[in-house]
Amino acid sequence: MAEQRHFRSIAEVGQDAVRRLLTLTDHMAEVSRRPNPRVPALRGRTVCNLFFEDSTRTRMSFDTAAKRLSADTMTLAVGSSSVNKGESLRDTVETLSAMGVDAFVIRHRTSGVPWQISSWTDAAIINAGDGWHAHPTQALLDAYTISTRVSGVAGLSGLRVAIVGDIRHSRVARSVTEILTMLGASVIHVAPRTLLPPVSSTDSTHDLDEVIGAVDVLYLLRMQNERMGAALLPGGSEYSDRFSLTRDRANRLRPDALVMHPGPMNRGVEIRVDPSDLRQSVITEQVTNGIAARMAVLFDLLGSPASMEEGS
Repeated sequence: MAEQRHFRSIAEVGQDAVRRLLTLTDHMAEVSRRPNPRVPALRGRTVCNLFFEDSTRTRMSFDTAAKRLSADTMTLAVGSSSVNKGESLRDTVETLSAMGVDAFVIRHRTSGVPWQISSWTDAAIINAGDGWHAHPTQALLDAYTISTRVSGVAGLSGLRVAIVGDIRHSRVARSVTEILTMLGASVIHVAPRTLLPPVSSTDSTHDLDEVIGAVDVLYLLRMQNERMGAALLPGGSEYSDRFSLTRDRANRLRPDALVMHPGPMNRGVEIRVDPSDLRQSVITEQVTNGIAARMAVLFDLLGSPASMEEGS
């Protein structure tokens, strides 16, 4: 089987490649701002979205990214596929590979699946979320979003970032912590004890009010209720009272602090204010930048510099 590069985790990609991808994301953001945001960079290539978990932002973002690069796209509707007849994941991947897929974008409830799939196909594998483990393209787009507000990638060094909420079950928290730490930021996890990882090298606190006025980025997470096997939250409204972004807490943020959320958002739980009313909110920018970041990843794996000519 031919050697193929993949994008499965931030740690596996490494710091040099992350920095290169952030620069490439900036170029793709410029492409997306053109009147005709389409280049022939991946013409003749086929990208398959293989999602075994529900998704709106990530799946549509990858689909849009591939089309802006002129790739052909395939999306497997798992609910109406032969998976429901008992077809194995391996048989599904090998069947689609035989149709000429160049890259699989995979989301699966089980950690490690993107690595397993890479042994069954010559296609590039992009991890769009595997269990509790990793969500590297979300981390890339988040790092890029912050960098656009702090004078570039160099501005990430020394930033103070608080990630708040269900850290224990969040692949986003893991990947965002990994990329920001790699780029020199200081990350602290804020959550009840039951929602922190049992073992972690990252600083943590159970008191949001202790840190909220000192951070440069407040990154809110939703409750991963579908991954919780027991009652891990304080009862009643206690969690929201202690850990949500209320109007009072928003008023205590630094004027230049950023408020982020990967979506989907549970209003009234992790956030009690309308993000559109917060001048610090960059949540919609995260969605926009997600297309550029995923364009960068697809192009890095499948494209060539000569193919980046403007046009359709």
